[in-house]
Amino acid sequence: MTRKKIEKLIARTALRDRTAFNALYDATSGKLFAVCLRVLNDRGAAEDAMQDAFVKIWNNADRYKVNGLSPMTWLITIARNTAIDRLRARRSGHVDVDAVETVLIAPGPSPEQAAIAASEAKKLVKCLDGLDENKGEAVRGAYIDGQSYAELADRFDVPLNTMRTWLRRGLMALRECMSA
Repeated sequence: MTRKKIEKLIARTALRDRTAFNALYDATSGKLFAVCLRVLNDRGAAEDAMQDAFVKIWNNADRYKVNGLSPMTWLITIARNTAIDRLRARRSGHVDVDAVETVLIAPGPSPEQAAIAASEAKKLVKCLDGLDENKGEAVRGAYIDGQSYAELADRFDVPLNTMRTWLRRGLMALRECMSA
């Protein structure tokens, strides 16, 4: 699905158009599930995180701004952050039941969506493996394992601003690799 079509679906979702929301779910759930699964490494937890992410998308679609960048970046960020929040809660032993505003019953990804997600995941792993070893591990630590910049700076024994630069450059390299 094209960027413009996804942007239109988000705009219609902001107007509480359930048909558009269902179409948005069908078009993007495979990728968002793959993101959640990669972060949480547990199918059940990833399904729950993806459901929470779509609740957030429904509730915050009016905040999306068309800026020329991919709307998938906005959607993936919501899914990734939701999964990271669940991972952190799981690590601390705390689950905030009140954080879930609404429960939506949603089917899992179709076989086609699962295949697309698997293909994208393989491509992402290949791109991550192509980064410099330390920078690749830093990107994985920040965006997959949910470590803070300060934790990563300590882990790699570099200044905080150096870590920020590593992550920014790593993301730029990933974006270029994924679009190739």
